[in-house]
Amino acid sequence: MYRRRVILACLSLILLAAPGAARAAAPPTPGTAAPDFALPDAEGKERRLAEWRGQWLVLYFYPKDDTPGCTVEAGKFRDSLPAFRALNAQVVGVSLDDGASHRAFAAKHGLPFPLLADAGGTVARRYGALSDYGVLRFAKRYTFLIDPDGRIARSYLSVDTGSHAAEVLSDLKAFAGR
Repeated sequence: MYRRRVILACLSLILLAAPGAARAAAPPTPGTAAPDFALPDAEGKERRLAEWRGQWLVLYFYPKDDTPGCTVEAGKFRDSLPAFRALNAQVVGVSLDDGASHRAFAAKHGLPFPLLADAGGTVARRYGALSDYGVLRFAKRYTFLIDPDGRIARSYLSVDTGSHAAEVLSDLKAFAGR
């Protein structure tokens, strides 16, 4: 028991002292301009924030392709995609996984929306969505609803994977007056 406590205490200290842990940017707040980005999708095509100007954008960050929570969240967005599109909205996922991982994940689960590869974590950091513990880095489960003018309409920093897509859709309907 004592040995376990010592190991846990050491791990905690390592994580707290890890490079990048103190440098995490704050997430953008509603009303501010969404941080710009240019990232490759699963096919290697560069996608930019400006590409979705004039429509709503659901930009969701997630930790890892094909893990249980991420699969549930992606599936809920997939199943709700017709409703999002009816409101002139596009769903886009971002993680630190590479394009090959995104291709496999999208094919396995029939995901018809872009998954962007932020391998360096640069965009996740700009959105305050990077967990960086030195050797362990991943995107936090954050979502940003970006309005047609490129401004943050709503930030979701505490996400339930099973109900999140419905929550974002409900908020989007309210913003769209429907």
